[in-house]
Amino acid sequence: MAAQTESHRLRALLETGIALNSELTLDGVLERIAEAAARVTGARYAALGVIDRAGTGLERFITHGIDAAQHALIGDLPRGRGILGVLIRDARPLRLHELSEDPRSVGFPPNHPPMHSFLGVPILLRGVAYGNLYLTEKEGGDFTEEDEEVVTLLAAQAAVAIENARLYQSATEWSHQLESLNEIGGALVTELDLTRLLELVTQRLRELINARLVTIALPVGEELRIEAADGEGAASFVGLVFPQGDSKTGRVLERGHSERVDSLLEDLEVHQDAARHMGARTGLYVPLVVRDEPMGVLVAHDKLGADQRFDSADLRLAEQFAVRAAVAVDLSRRVARDALRRVVKGQELERRRLARELHDETGQALTSILLGLRAVEETAAGDGAKKSISDVRELVVTTLQDVRKLAVQLRPKALDDFGLVAALERLVQTFAEGTGISVDLETQLHDERLPEELETSFYRIVQEALTNIVKHAEAQHVSVLLVRRESSVTLVVEDDGQGFDPSATREDGLGLLGMRERVELHDGKLTIEASPQRGTTLVVEVPL
Repeated sequence: MAAQTESHRLRALLETGIALNSELTLDGVLERIAEAAARVTGARYAALGVIDRAGTGLERFITHGIDAAQHALIGDLPRGRGILGVLIRDARPLRLHELSEDPRSVGFPPNHPPMHSFLGVPILLRGVAYGNLYLTEKEGGDFTEEDEEVVTLLAAQAAVAIENARLYQSATEWSHQLESLNEIGGALVTELDLTRLLELVTQRLRELINARLVTIALPVGEELRIEAADGEGAASFVGLVFPQGDSKTGRVLERGHSERVDSLLEDLEVHQDAARHMGARTGLYVPLVVRDEPMGVLVAHDKLGADQRFDSADLRLAEQFAVRAAVAVDLSRRVARDALRRVVKGQELERRRLARELHDETGQALTSILLGLRAVEETAAGDGAKKSISDVRELVVTTLQDVRKLAVQLRPKALDDFGLVAALERLVQTFAEGTGISVDLETQLHDERLPEELETSFYRIVQEALTNIVKHAEAQHVSVLLVRRESSVTLVVEDDGQGFDPSATREDGLGLLGMRERVELHDGKLTIEASPQRGTTLVVEVPL
């Protein structure tokens, strides 16, 4: 009888091995193993649990002996508590006469069939635990050592199947990752639209790490703006602007280091109202860094599935995508800056040419007209003719003064010949004489010259600021301060006018956009402090 039983078991093992080689899906393999284990041991119920990669719970739970209707009544599948958790923590075979008598048992959920005798065998391969085989309700009594031995053989087959499936999954994932990274690398070479590049990054990363939402935010002044998003509700987030200082994203940008947050609710830096608005529970925050300079943040929220937390592999992959996004942002900025520099340089060359023509040609022509009028005036007969000639002379003199003033505004010769300080002294003197507004100019550059491009930018910023004061400020007094520090130059223009509300004023209306562009050309910072009836202070700081 024992020989017959042993022969039956060997035949079952052989049939199982053949069936495993013909099965293509992991779940199909595990179902066959659970079924075979129940058959060779005489168990009424069998289950196979696959331990998750973190080693703390079950990611798969395959059952045999319980139909779909019973599954529906029982509810959620177990995650690895009680006796199931014992085998996860201590990967050794376990046989019990009565499950409910073991102090580690946590009982069964409602509608669960009764189970008494128990056999649990770890699924091991080269010392690595992949899961466990569970058997209950053996016909005729308790599970034996022979049952344990044959189930251990089936568990070894299950371990090989699980490892092969994970290796295949890893290889497939790596192939997809490499394909996506290559796609983005190719787009960096061929695609000039930054928005499209960032959209490609968010889309591919979300697919690979299985996230609910991925966004990329870039700084705009003192705020952050979401430039690209992919996933649930992505369209509603693109263009969203939020304060840099009062957000987790802003803090990560300042620190320049990646962070993984398993619970946004427990992170004190997370703005909880914003998290609730986005419906986010977990997050990955990865800064976009080029040459140690953070220039944006890639954010992923909520891994899809039962466990919404991201793992270290997700973080490493997000960092790879962030590197490519950072290169795209840096390249876009360089292209934009180079284009702007060329435009500004072209404008200054044209201003210089026009100023020279106005001074040399138009000015000389008007001077010649004045000399000609003098000769005509000397030979003219009659008071009426002399008065007409005098009126023409005054008109020509006024026009000549306007032409010279325009030539100075276009490109002051003092800026080229004597530098920024001399040009500013002439500018504020002319401004005060023409407007009646007193101006105090204080500089600490003395006779020191700055790079030509930087001197031109400072001059244009002061010129634009004074123009704004005349048009909008109704000020009585203006102060201009230019300070040279060891590694930077700071310009401060302050007036006592009526001020304005920066949040309600268009920058292009006040010429502030052009100022910001000039400052950004030199990697500087422009700060404007203004409020109604309290004047305006403009501060420019540029590194040298």
